[in-house]
Amino acid sequence: MTYRPPRRDILRAVAFGATSLAWPSLLAGCSGQSATGSLASEGATGTAKDPVKVALILPTGADQQTAAIAKALRQAAELAVFDLNQPGLQLMVKDDRGSEEGARAAVGEALSGGAEIILGPLFSRATAAAAPAARQAGVPIISFSNDRTVAGNGVYLLSFLHDQEVSRIVDYSARQGRARMVALLPKDALGDQLEQSLRAATGRSGVTLVALERYALNTNAILAPARKIHDAIKAASPEAPVNAMFLPGGEDTLPMVAPFIPYLGIDTKQVQLLGTGGWDTSIIAREKAFAGGWFAAPDPRGWKTFSERFAKSYGAPPPRVASLAYDAVGVAAAFTGQSRSGRYGTANLTRASGFSGIDGRFRLSASGLVERELAVLEVRREGSTVIEGAPAGEPGRLYTSALARS
Repeated sequence: MTYRPPRRDILRAVAFGATSLAWPSLLAGCSGQSATGSLASEGATGTAKDPVKVALILPTGADQQTAAIAKALRQAAELAVFDLNQPGLQLMVKDDRGSEEGARAAVGEALSGGAEIILGPLFSRATAAAAPAARQAGVPIISFSNDRTVAGNGVYLLSFLHDQEVSRIVDYSARQGRARMVALLPKDALGDQLEQSLRAATGRSGVTLVALERYALNTNAILAPARKIHDAIKAASPEAPVNAMFLPGGEDTLPMVAPFIPYLGIDTKQVQLLGTGGWDTSIIAREKAFAGGWFAAPDPRGWKTFSERFAKSYGAPPPRVASLAYDAVGVAAAFTGQSRSGRYGTANLTRASGFSGIDGRFRLSASGLVERELAVLEVRREGSTVIEGAPAGEPGRLYTSALARS
């Protein structure tokens, strides 16, 4: 399967339950890690006679594009089982068909089969539908959705959360003296999330948000709001210039927005362009307007290693979300040696030391949200380069939710 959707629409679908996808890391250097697997089991593992049963709920029977993502997630999970050498971990794949009804049926089958933990579903609506039965059975869910409204009370999100990326890039920008900012955001549900996150992050970091405009997702609708942003930049006084512009996007939006930057005469040497993990795409290096821009994302080295290994194993590169399935299996594998009664309890899943995965260190919080280490990268012609690594030291320095802290 060679289909590789852009990262933005994957995350939009994961959050809001769309069934049609068109969207588009360093293996952390902790003791006990192998070259390809980063979450080792503690103690003796389950045995073939008494396996630890882990359910993986995915929309394998949904439309073709969604099924392609589900297939890659399943393959990544299987690769993790192999890499982590877990013969006593039994992976049970269940199809939720990308629907609420399918999710309820899938979780019922998983629980009847003895699942102790559920990995997935991919979509928020499927996660919400699966949660009540899992909760009643005392079985936690590690979902791949990034819709924070489904998190908590036994549901943990392992996905990439926009507010953490926004918080990271705004904090970094402020430390570089870029304290007066404008923003141009899409006019959709994802843009709503980004606006909320940006207002929280700028308020906390002492950055002045001079102007914020939204644009509809078509080329003809971008000019008017982009011109307003340009006018706000020009209207600023020399004593207090606008020196940063937040312009998040992905493979579907960046090519639409890029031409307006030089067209309006926005000087990106004076006005620093800022983005989030949606910029983590090969096409951005081809857009000259974004050269020198900064964005927050996991350190890419782990993803590069994983992606190459995945392609060698399965004959095609993985979608960006595939690392979530790999790391979710790693979390499940970390406790297979413990007794069933506490194996996947809250204390283990939310342990302060967190976990090390494909996309760096992360920790599951009691609120159900993931806390991740994030690097800052700069767009260059030869590819994006890390200009500030993920925070080192205690797990408390992981980038937590800007909304939760505001």
